[in-house]
Parts: sequence; structure tokens; C-alpha cells
Amino acid sequence: MSTAEPATAPEEEDFPRLREMRWWDIDPVLVLERTLFPDDAWSRGMFWSELAHGRGPGATRHYVVAEDAEGTLLGYAGLAASGDLADVQTIAVAEAAWGHGLGSRLLTDLLRAATAFECAEVMLEVRVDNLRAQRLYERYGFQPIGVRRGYYQPGNVDALVMRLTDPANPAPSTPESEPPGHG
Repeated sequence: MSTAEPATAPEEEDFPRLREMRWWDIDPVLVLERTLFPDDAWSRGMFWSELAHGRGPGATRHYVVAEDAEGTLLGYAGLAASGDLADVQTIAVAEAAWGHGLGSRLLTDLLRAATAFECAEVMLEVRVDNLRAQRLYERYGFQPIGVRRGYYQPGNVDALVMRLTDPANPAPSTPESEPPGHG
């Protein structure tokens, strides 16, 4: 595991199980990535680079996968930390798993990692057209602070920039809603 707090045990059930993302997860992660984000999917190299910074004493990344009892990938998430600031790099949940709280579990795991990295703030970018993910982040206390024009390429889609000022005490509330988009 990274120096950040490891993926935690499931809250009330054994599955989907969260565990550290490893290199052998990249191929199934890429399949889900390309399904959910066909226009702006991350490359294999991007995932390799992120995972390279997730282990050892100087780790600055925390990546997890969620899988069902048969080991099928249902989602993944990643966080980068630098100083007292963390950035949600990605959260993705397979469409078949939407509406079951998996996005919330992944986000909670990232916020625990941000706290373990001793980060005072967490930032993220989310597509302006991804209202489902925006609602999830708002439930956890993220506030919109700006827009990055043309952030998601090649579609030239704007990103809403959001910030959480106390990752140790997020404010999750009400029904679970899953983010299909990058964090």
C-alpha cells in the first residue's frame, strides 16, 4: 500500500471490495475508462505514471479499485497529494454499479487517504455536464470555486473546479449517487 491510509474494509458488506490498484489492474481499468470516457480516456502510460508514485516512503498517490466477489472491476479512484493539498485525479464507476453507493465509498476512501497524507484541502475537476458526479461531491461538502474552459479534450468540455476544505470531516448526506465521470 501507499504511505496513505490503505483502502479500507467495506462499511457494511464484503463486496464490492476496495483494494490498492496495482499494475495488473491497468488493462481492466482501461476497458472501463474507455467505456465511460471515450473522448478523453486516460492512456496506459498515465495510469503507469500515477501508480509509480503510489508506493514507498515518498508516495504521493493513492489509487484503489473496487471489485465484486468474482473479481470483476466495478470502479476505481485515484488521488494525488502535494504538501497540504490533495487532488482527486479520477473516480469511475461501471454503469451497472450506479446507484449502490460505490461512488461514495470510493470518494470516502480518497478523503481518508488525503487525511493520512495530512492534506488540509482537496481539489477536483469535474465535467460541467456531469451533474451526477457534481451532486455526489456537493454532498461531501465540495464547493464550486471556478471553471477551467476547454479542460476536457478533444471535446473542449469545461471543467467545474471544486474544493473541500476539511477532508477529515466531510459531510456525506442522503441518497447515494454514483459519478460516471473523472474527478
